[in-house]
Amino acid sequence: MSMTPLIDVIFLLLLFFMLSSTFSTYGEIELSQAASGESSAGSQTERLFVQLGADRLVLNGAPLTLDELASDVDTGQILVSLDADVTAQRLVDLLVRLRGREGLSVLVLE
Repeated sequence: MSMTPLIDVIFLLLLFFMLSSTFSTYGEIELSQAASGESSAGSQTERLFVQLGADRLVLNGAPLTLDELASDVDTGQILVSLDADVTAQRLVDLLVRLRGREGLSVLVLE
C-alpha cells in the first residue's frame, strides 16, 4: 500500500487550515503602578467607587452601564473593586472606556 496519497491529503488539509485561519492582533493597555508620594492639602480629588462584576457595574451604589460610566465621569480618582466572577476582558473593557482622560486616574483594588 502506498502512503503517497495519504501524505498528499494531510498536506492539503494543513494548507487549507493555515490559509483559512484568521490572525487577530491584540491591543495593549498601559497599566502603571501607583507610586507613593505626599499629597498636598489643597488638591482634593473626587473619589468614585466602582464595583465591577461579570454582569453588573455599580458606581457609588447606583447601577449603570459602561457607556453611562464613560460619559458621566470626567475627572477624579476611580477606585475599582472586582467581584469574584469578573473576567479579565470585562476589566479591560472598563479600562479602555476610561483611558486617555486628563485628570482621571483609575486604581484597581485587590
